[in-house]
Amino acid sequence: QVQFVESGGGLVQPGGSLMLSCVASGFTTSDYAMTWYRQSPTNPRELVGAITTTGGVTKLANSVKGRFSISRDDLKNTVYLQMNNLKSEDTAEYYCNAGRTYTNYVPLYPWGQGTQVTVSS
Repeated sequence: QVQFVESGGGLVQPGGSLMLSCVASGFTTSDYAMTWYRQSPTNPRELVGAITTTGGVTKLANSVKGRFSISRDDLKNTVYLQMNNLKSEDTAEYYCNAGRTYTNYVPLYPWGQGTQVTVSS
C-alpha cells in the first residue's frame, strides 16, 4: 500500500524558511521522479516542483524559482522541499507524490494528508 507522510509545515513570517519532508512507503522511490504539489482554498492543486530519479535535474514552478529547492534521499525513501523567502502566496497545503518525466509528472498514487504552510505576519 502506497503512502506519503508529509511533515514540516507550520506558521512562518514572510521572508522566513521552512523545510518540508515527505516519507514514502509501498514503493521504491529511486524508481521514480518525486514531486511536490500545493493547493489552497482559492487555487487548484499545482505542481511546485519535481526531482528526477538521479536528482540531477529539478523542475520548479516559475513562482518559486530562486526560493525553493528539492532534494531526495532514496535510502530513506524521503524527498525534501526547502522553502526560503516565503511569501503570503505560498500559503497552501503541500503534498508529495511520484511521477514520470515523460508524463509531465502526473501524480501516480493517492495523496497523503499533506502539510499546511501558512505565511503570515
